[in-house]
Amino acid sequence: MNPAKPLRIGLTARLMHKPPAELGFPGKRLQYIEQSIAHWVMRQGALAFMVPSIEAGDTLVRRDVSVRRYVEALDGLILQGGADVSPISYGETALRPEWEGDRVRDLYETELIWEFLIQGKPIMGICRGCQLINVAFGGSLYQDIATQLPDVQRHVDATLYDRLDHAITFAEDGWLQHIYQGLPQGWVNSIHHQSIRRLGNDLAIEALAEDGVVEAISKKGEGFLVGVQWHPEFHPVGSALLDGGPLLAAFLAAANKTRR
Repeated sequence: MNPAKPLRIGLTARLMHKPPAELGFPGKRLQYIEQSIAHWVMRQGALAFMVPSIEAGDTLVRRDVSVRRYVEALDGLILQGGADVSPISYGETALRPEWEGDRVRDLYETELIWEFLIQGKPIMGICRGCQLINVAFGGSLYQDIATQLPDVQRHVDATLYDRLDHAITFAEDGWLQHIYQGLPQGWVNSIHHQSIRRLGNDLAIEALAEDGVVEAISKKGEGFLVGVQWHPEFHPVGSALLDGGPLLAAFLAAANKTRR
């Protein structure tokens, strides 16, 4: 990486459609990023930029700015975690109202995924981002692990939040195992109640939990497109949890290789 010109990494925004009254934005939508993921990217010398959604509305007209222009200005994309992927996005209806997800965000992030792919720039999905990559490639999700896979271990605990963890096993000779220098498995946090059901087209499974739940995927063939179900930005440096450093370093190396 050229230290005189840091990489510019886009982070997709979380959308808050109805902010609580105490925030003081009645009737407005907020777009934001969580601090840990920005600092995780910046830790290896890259610059982090939030990429706002640009759907028409209010004072913005789509012809004034395009996704293509945003992608041209950036070197890579990270899809951060957050709200559920809407079942509508993979041809289903929500089994419960609380699982309806964020269809607006799905559309915004899917458009970014395809434009980054067209321009040959790397993409990494974290938690929800991993799930959305799978859906963008024609896959589907379990809307709720505990309901639809009742025999598997817990993958989310509201009380423990990022302190819930479990083991994962890397696919033998897979990309993830390669960047972790042949390590057969690791420990990761678990903060998701949805997971990959039908694998998307041209995707490969990179890691599984001990109960068979998909924990990481990648795109087959050329280009860099990876999704992990855990939050590497929440793994403390030097802890027993899988070091997120090699994952980020591989992503930034790909961004450096394809930068223009």
